Parts: sequence; C-alpha cells; structure tokens
Amino acid sequence: MKHQFFASCPRGLEELLGEDLAAAGGRQVKTLPGGAACTGDWATAYRINLESRIATRLLWRLAYGDYRTEADIYRLAYNINWSKLFSVERNIRVYVTAIRSPLKSLEFITLKVKDAVCDRFRADTDRRPSVNTRNPEIRIHLFLTDTQATIYLDTSGEPLYQRGHKAAKIEAPLKENLAAGILRLAGWTPEQTLLDPMCGSGTFLLEAVQMSLDDAPGLSREAGDFGFERLLNFDPTLWRDLQRAAAERRRETKTLPIFGSDISADAVARTQQNLAHAGFEKLIEIERADLLRRSAPADNGSLISNPPYGERLGNEDELAAFYPLLGDALKKNFAGWRTWFLSADVRFPKLVGLRVGRKTPLFNGPLECRLYGIDIVAGSARPK
Repeated sequence: MKHQFFASCPRGLEELLGEDLAAAGGRQVKTLPGGAACTGDWATAYRINLESRIATRLLWRLAYGDYRTEADIYRLAYNINWSKLFSVERNIRVYVTAIRSPLKSLEFITLKVKDAVCDRFRADTDRRPSVNTRNPEIRIHLFLTDTQATIYLDTSGEPLYQRGHKAAKIEAPLKENLAAGILRLAGWTPEQTLLDPMCGSGTFLLEAVQMSLDDAPGLSREAGDFGFERLLNFDPTLWRDLQRAAAERRRETKTLPIFGSDISADAVARTQQNLAHAGFEKLIEIERADLLRRSAPADNGSLISNPPYGERLGNEDELAAFYPLLGDALKKNFAGWRTWFLSADVRFPKLVGLRVGRKTPLFNGPLECRLYGIDIVAGSARPK
C-alpha cells in the first residue's frame, strides 16, 4: 500500500534530500521549501529514517482539506480513526506550523486538534490519551497554508540529526544533517583527504567517518527511539531485516584520510570524546593546532569548516582582522586544496581576499548563511 510522506530538512538541502528519498525507494519525489515529498510503502519509510543523512524527520500524511474556521480543522482531525494508528496508552503532543493562515491563535488551534484526537479516542474506546509536551511518544503535526490544512503523524520521533554519537557538545553546534549536506555539496568523497581545521565538537568529522564506512546514521539509535516503532502497524521483522542489511553493508578499515584540529584545547578534547563515544577514535587524526600556522596533511584535498562569526565568537573588529590572515594562511599552506567555509558574515568573501568560486545559500537553524567554495592555487588567482 502506498502512503504519502513529507521529510523536512535544513533549508538549502532540499535537492539532496530528494536524492535520499529516491534512494530509499520513494516514488513521485517532489522537492518543496524546507523538505521533500514522496510516495512509498512502509519499507520506504523505514529506510528513509534509517539511511537518510539529510532528513530532519519523516512525516506520514493522514488527512488534508480546505478550511476556513477552527471548526473545520477540528472535524478534519476528528474524522481520523486514531485508535487504529496507536494505542490509547501512548501520550501525545500536537505541533502546528502555519504560513499565511488567517486564523489568529495557533495555540487555540493546537488545543482544538488535541481535543479532536482525544474526543475521537473517547468515542471509540471510552478512554483518551494523555498529553506530554516534553517527551511525547506520538507526535501529531498540523500544517496550515492560507486555505488548506494537512495532518501528519511523525514517524521519526527525535530529530534524525540526533545520531546518538555526541557525548560532548559546544556552543552553537552545527546540526549533523547540515554537516552531511555540506560535505555532499562540496563534492567530497571518502577517497579524498579531508581536513576540518576548526573542528569544534567534531560534527563534520563524525559525518565524514560515517560516510566513509557506509554506516547508516539510524543504526546508532536505540531500540524504540523511532516514532514508527510506537505505531500499531509497526512491522518488527521488516525493520530488523533492514537494520541487518545496513549493518552487513558497513565497511571496516583501520585508518581514514580524515584530519581535524582546533586552536582550542577544549574543542580538541570534546572532539576526541565524541569520536571515542562513537567508536571512531582510532580511525582519524586529531590535534591541537592554529589554522593560521598549521600545514596541510596532504598535497591536495578538501578543507571544510564552519569558522567563527558574529553569532558564535568574536566581535566585528576581531573577525575583520582574522579573515585576511585566514586568506594568507590558505595561500601559503594549502595550494592545491579545495576549501569550503560556512559563514553568516557577508563580509567574509571580501575580507578573506581570495576569489570565491561558488556561493550556496544555506540555513543553520534560523541563521541565513552561505557556503563559500574557494580553490587555492599557487600564486594569485586574481586577474591582472
């Protein structure tokens, strides 16, 4: 049986997400702002949750229709046979997202959908589920446009970028699915040398190791973590078969051409802790080093990093002084390398003093950024 699904992702990665959905068996894949839609069976849904490095969560579409008032949305939610989808013992939470909706209170709409679910359960079973706003077992999503309402059931549970690898975090972390998307946008492949010289908590490095090992990101999550495991139609045999196939596909190696460094001893320690927690600490090389002074670990490769900018570290003057030094260090020590920097600082391409070959708009959470691609060549790349 075919179902309708919508997967969300960081804005700017929609095309990559569409590739993930198709690779998992999704049909009629269509990219949309903030995500991609597809049709598929439950094997497809399980694979997307297990395999996609880009998706934030996968939603199962239950109902949609036109609306004008809160009563229309209540009826849409009430007409769903909820007791056939999950047990009344499961606790729930309703999430509402709206674009140009004429309704004035999203809080009131959230309450109306919750009432509709509970009223339908009470009509069918004489019982109602409880509400848990902090750690719900069942997540119900309502999406409103100016005229249409769509109700989804979340199949992912916790966001899919939570791989289960990070034991230590730092301020302003980069989400794992955004890091994976940047690696793909940069054209990096596991055969190439990779360096993150401002590694923070090691997000780029962790994602690169998983990609090199063909390690499905969902394998590291604990049993029962996925939302679909709490639904009445959950097929544990199919799920175990898909997990087993992914685990058997995983490659083994002793070392990888992946390197990380940071000027901060605390960041290096956190990265090492996270790599050890994931079981990757012996595969790659981590050291404390200043990017402005360190040498390249190979004659060529990809340097990919999320450097400090106004929202994270430093003030305007410090950053304005740092960027030209960064440009000089790249020209001196990384000739032959392709470099990529994610930054929200619009001054970056001018102050770094190097020709930017590519600018890709991306969002790090609500923060609008650009992924700047710079090929480092010997001498000057500027036209005379």
